[in-house]
Amino acid sequence: MYAELAKVRAELCAEGQLFEIEEVNVNGIPVKAWRHAPSSLREFWLQSAGHGDAVYLVYGDERWTYSEAHEQVNRIARWLVGAEVQPGDRVAIAMRNYPEWLLCYWATVSIGAVAVGVNAWWVPEELAYGLNDCTPKIIFCDRERLERFDTIRDEVPDMLVVGVRSDDNSGEYAIPWARVLQADATMPDVDIDPDEDACIFYTSGTTGHPKGAELTHRGCTNNIFTSLFANLSQLQALPAEEGEEFDAGVAQSVLLTTPLFHVTANNVVAHSNTMLGGKLVFMYKWDAGEALKLVEREQITAVSGVPVMSREMLSHADFETTDTSSLKSLGGGGAPVQPDLIEKIDQKANVVPSQGYGMTETCGLATFALGAFLLDRPDSCGPASPIIEMRIVNDAGVPLPAGERGEVLMRSSQVIKGYLNRDDATRETIVDGWLHSGDIGYLDRDGFLYIVDRAKDMVLRGGENVTCSEVETVLFQHPGVAEAAVFSVPDETLGEEVGAAVFPKDGTALSAEDLRAFSRGLLSAYKIPRYIWIMEKPLPRNASGKFLKKELQATLSIDNSA
Repeated sequence: MYAELAKVRAELCAEGQLFEIEEVNVNGIPVKAWRHAPSSLREFWLQSAGHGDAVYLVYGDERWTYSEAHEQVNRIARWLVGAEVQPGDRVAIAMRNYPEWLLCYWATVSIGAVAVGVNAWWVPEELAYGLNDCTPKIIFCDRERLERFDTIRDEVPDMLVVGVRSDDNSGEYAIPWARVLQADATMPDVDIDPDEDACIFYTSGTTGHPKGAELTHRGCTNNIFTSLFANLSQLQALPAEEGEEFDAGVAQSVLLTTPLFHVTANNVVAHSNTMLGGKLVFMYKWDAGEALKLVEREQITAVSGVPVMSREMLSHADFETTDTSSLKSLGGGGAPVQPDLIEKIDQKANVVPSQGYGMTETCGLATFALGAFLLDRPDSCGPASPIIEMRIVNDAGVPLPAGERGEVLMRSSQVIKGYLNRDDATRETIVDGWLHSGDIGYLDRDGFLYIVDRAKDMVLRGGENVTCSEVETVLFQHPGVAEAAVFSVPDETLGEEVGAAVFPKDGTALSAEDLRAFSRGLLSAYKIPRYIWIMEKPLPRNASGKFLKKELQATLSIDNSA
C-alpha cells in the first residue's frame, strides 16, 4: 500500500502532468511550487466562472449559482474600486459564516486588495487591536460585529463600514449592503504579483496579541493544488474497494463547519471545493443535529471540521435515523483526531476518515492522511505535500533521522511572507525560508508525520489557538492575583481546554468565578479558563524563575479544580 502510494505520487508529479513541480525563487529563497497552479487568487476565481449554473453557496433557503456569485462579486469589486480601494489596501471581513463572507473575500482579492479575516469571537478590545494593527480602509460587518465595532468606532474614525444582514441595526454611519450591490457588474482589470499579500489571518503566538500572518497569492493557490493532490494521491493508492466510491476530482457537496477567518475553512475547504465546482453549505452556528439534517437535505458528501464535530454527529440521537448515504468523507484538522474516533468514522459511519496537519503559516494544508492509511497509522497526520520540504531538527537545528523527535520545520512556496508589523516575530519564525512550526514530532520510514508535543506555550482548544501568556496577562490585571500560570488540560471533546493555577495575594479571598467574571470583558469566551486551581502555596518555579507548567499539568487534578 505504501509502495503504491509512492508510485502514485511520483506519477502525478511527473513532467507534463497536472501536479508537475517546479522550483521558484521567493524573496531570494529557492522553493518548490506547483507549475500549473494559478498565479493569483484573482485568476483562480475568474476560472471558476466556468462552473456556470451549478449551485455554489447554500444558506438556509438561499442559493447562489456560480454565475450569480460572480455577478455579485463583480459588483462588490467595482464598488470597492469606487471607494478608492487600491491594490495592497486592506479590507476587513468581520462576520460569522454567511455567504457574503466569501463574496466579499473573492471581490477583495480579485482587485489586488488584501482580505483581512477578523476573528468573529473577538471582544471589542481585541477588535480594536486588530483593526489598528492592519488598518483596513473598509470593514464589512454583520449585526453582531457591528454592535461591537460601534463601541470602538472612535478608535478608527476614518474606516468605511458596510453593514451585512444588519439593515435594521446599521446606525447612521454604516453603508447598507444593498447599496454595494448597486455597483456595475464589471470586474475591474488589475495585474497581481504572485508574491503580494492576498489575505491576512490572525494567529495566536507565544506572547501578547495575535499576529497577522501575511498569506500570498502564490501560497494560497499552491495550497489549493496541495489539497487536491493529497486526496487524489491517497485515494488512487487505496485498495480499489475503498477508493472507488469517493473521487476527490469530482464536484462535492461540502458542509462548512468552521470559521472562514481560519485557513481550514477558507483555504482548504472553500478554495478546493470552488476549484471543483462543488457546493458549499453554510450553517448559522455549529449544531450536530442541524448538521445531520443538512447532510440529508443537501446530499452532503464531505464534512470537514475539528474532531469534536465528527464525534458529536456520530453520537447524536438522530444519526441512526438520518439518511447519510451521500456522505463519503468525515474528518478534518485543527486538533488531533483521536484513534477511537477514526475507527468510529470507519465502522459506524462507513465513510472515509481523514486527518490533516497544517498552519496559518503554511497557507493551509501541509500533510494529509485518509482511509486505510489513517486506519493503519491513526497517530499520524500523513505525508507532506511534495512541494513542502519537511525536516525534524534538534535544539541545535541539526536535522534528525526518521524516528527521532524534534521540532518540525517546513520550507515551501506555501510559507507565509511574514507577520504584519512584526519583523522580530518573522525573523524568529522563518529562518532562511524554513518555517519553525513550534510543534514537536517525528517522521517514520515512509515520510508520515507524527505530532507528539508543542514547543510553543499554547492551548489548542477545538481548533482555536489560545496563547497562554495572553490569558496570564489578563489574570494578572486582577488586583487579587499574585501569581498565575496558564496551560493546556486534556479534554476528550475539544482536545485541550484552558487551565490556570492562581496564587492569591496575601489576605485576598479569591474564587474561580471572580476570575472568570473579571476576564469576560477582556477575553473571548473560548480563552477564559475552564479549569482554575486556587493555590495555597506559590507556584513552582525553575532556577530561572519560570513557572513549571509541566509539573502543574502532571500534579493538578481536574476533580480539584473550580
